Amino acid sequence: MKILYVTQGYFPTIGGVEWLIQRVSEESFNRFGDEITVFTTNCYNGEGFFNPRVPRLPTGWEEINGVKVRRFSVMSRLSQLVRIPQAVAYQLQLPFNEHLRWLASGPIIPGLGKAIRQYSTDVIVAASFPLLHMLTALRSAREAKRPCVLIGGLHPVDDWGFNRSMIYRAIQEADHYIALTDYEKQYVVRRGAQPEKVTTIGLGVDPPLYKGVTQEEARQRLGLNGKQIVGFIGQLGGHKGIGTLVQAMPLIWNASPDTHFLIAGARTLFAEQLERMIGQLPESDRQKVKLYYNFPEEEKPWLFAAVDIFAYPSGFESFGIAFLEAWVVEKPVVGCRNGAIPWVVQAGRDGLLVEYQNESMLAEAIILLLNNPGWARTLGQSGREKVLARYTWPEVARRFREVYAGVLQNG
Repeated sequence: MKILYVTQGYFPTIGGVEWLIQRVSEESFNRFGDEITVFTTNCYNGEGFFNPRVPRLPTGWEEINGVKVRRFSVMSRLSQLVRIPQAVAYQLQLPFNEHLRWLASGPIIPGLGKAIRQYSTDVIVAASFPLLHMLTALRSAREAKRPCVLIGGLHPVDDWGFNRSMIYRAIQEADHYIALTDYEKQYVVRRGAQPEKVTTIGLGVDPPLYKGVTQEEARQRLGLNGKQIVGFIGQLGGHKGIGTLVQAMPLIWNASPDTHFLIAGARTLFAEQLERMIGQLPESDRQKVKLYYNFPEEEKPWLFAAVDIFAYPSGFESFGIAFLEAWVVEKPVVGCRNGAIPWVVQAGRDGLLVEYQNESMLAEAIILLLNNPGWARTLGQSGREKVLARYTWPEVARRFREVYAGVLQNG
């Protein structure tokens, strides 16, 4: 099967959708011998879509683990120019504000549509909304008379990003839509998608990569101190709830003074704000917080193994792959009762859920787990059982490919 993916980023870029496309692509190539091509941008992350000053990857072709990758340049200056006008138009709910939001989101990629139309492939798969290349991929697939599957990765609680009529028209026009949770599936069906054209699959992890990593070895390797460690490991962004975690730290220290915190992720613009927040803590408390930036992917198992509790108080996630990564090493998780997260984390069974941006509830949940290590281990073990049953990359890739084969058969 020849599969063309159109997505906002690909290795070495970091993000849930980026990792999903990479792992499914490599599994399809290795297990099924599929011919996989990825069209993507030359940006390291979404900031590059509207900020012309950030570093870029080289444009052009390369091959990564059997996957052919073509990176396109992005017209970030145009997206930058419309960011203030679109904010005003959105606040006033002017009729054209949705079109301005698309331009502000970007990525504006000259030549992408033509490249898609001219490329020989069996199926075109695009990820993810609310980014502009999704509309380009669908339109180009229609013009080339090839089937198109969309992977939206929706965060419906994000009104600015996902309250856009063109998203749901595109989903209706696509040959199939892959949702990451049943929450997302039910949402797009309510917005007009045909239920038989929507499949829920989810994300995955590689359990063998996490095998044999002990907590003691991980802490020695990473230079971590503290009897108990609470960790946030993931994308550093304002909506991820890291600020709430910092606000919860003094409350946790009142009950458990020896607790240390690990915050790990790729350095972003938000990192400066995070450092200012931590800098306002007393010196003795600042020593209990370790920031760990730009770690290689192979170090991730060590990071998750090192912590006792994984705190991920994000406001909205299309899935939350970090929960799987914590569970695979049997760590209890704390998430938010928001969006798709309650469809991934079962409160009281494999983790705890709290209100978004509520530092008191977050602190209470973390203290509860710190004070009940036996129960915390049980939650983590239940999470691992769920991962092994449903969320390994070979199984996820097989199900993605099954959707593509069904689309080709029906077409």
